[in-house]
Amino acid sequence: MRKSHPIRRVVLATAATVSGVVLLLSLKPASDPASAAAAGGAAPQQTAAAQESAQGGAEAAGNGTVTGAVAQTQYGPVQVRLTMSGGKITKAEAVQAPKGGTSDQKTALSVPKLNQQAVAEQSADIDTVSGATYTSTGYKQSLQSALDKAQASQPAAGASPSASAGSGGSKGSGGAQISRTVTGSVAQTQYGPVQVRITVSGGKITKAETIQAPKGGTSDQKTALSVPKLNQEAVAAGSADIDSVSGATYTSTGYKQSLQSALDQAGG
Repeated sequence: MRKSHPIRRVVLATAATVSGVVLLLSLKPASDPASAAAAGGAAPQQTAAAQESAQGGAEAAGNGTVTGAVAQTQYGPVQVRLTMSGGKITKAEAVQAPKGGTSDQKTALSVPKLNQQAVAEQSADIDTVSGATYTSTGYKQSLQSALDKAQASQPAAGASPSASAGSGGSKGSGGAQISRTVTGSVAQTQYGPVQVRITVSGGKITKAETIQAPKGGTSDQKTALSVPKLNQEAVAAGSADIDSVSGATYTSTGYKQSLQSALDQAGG
C-alpha cells in the first residue's frame, strides 16, 4: 500500500498541471478585446487614407500623360501623346508617324512643328505643315482625341467644388459656361472622308468646323463653297437636321453624319 502513494502523487501533480494549463488557456480571450479595439481603431484610419487617396486622384485630374487614338493616314498611322499639368499641354510628341522613303524626311520636318503648335495653341486648331498634309491631318485627329480624353477627366474633379460653392453645374468659378469640344466620327463619302468637330457650351453648339472634307479636282471648289454654309447651319440649328448644300450632296450627307456622331458624344 505504501508503494501506491508515489503514484497517487504523480496523478495529483498531473491533474494540477492540466488544470493550470486550462486556466491559462481560458485567460487568452481576455486579450481579444484589446486586439478588437485595435482593429476597430484601424478601420477609421483606413477610411481616411482611402479618402485622401481619392482626393489626391481628383486633384491629379488634368495632370499626367494622355495618349490619343491612332489616326490612319494614306502614308501610315499617326498617334500623339500629351503631357498635361494643371489642365494645360506642357509637352506634345508623336509616338507614331509615317515612316519609310520620303515619309521619313516629311515626318522629321513636320512633327517638331506640329508638337510646338500643339503646346502653343493648347488645342487641335493648328496649321497644317506644308508638304505634309496627311501627317498633319492625322496628327490633329489624334491630338483632338487626346484632348477629349484629358477634358473628360476634368469635370469629375471639378464637379464637387462647383456644387459646394453654390454655382451652377455648368459654370466655373468665374461664372462662365464650361465649353466642351467633341469630334464626330469620320463619314466616308464617294469623294472622300468628312469629319466634323463642334464646341458645345450650355448644351448648345457655339462653333462647328470641318477637320476633314473631300479634296482634289472639283472637290476643292465644292468643299470651299459648302463647308462654311454647313458650319453656319449646324450652329444655327443646334442639331444635325440641316439642309444639304446644292451641288455638294455627298459632302453634306457626310457632314450631317459626322455632326450627329459628335452630338451623340456630347449628349445632345
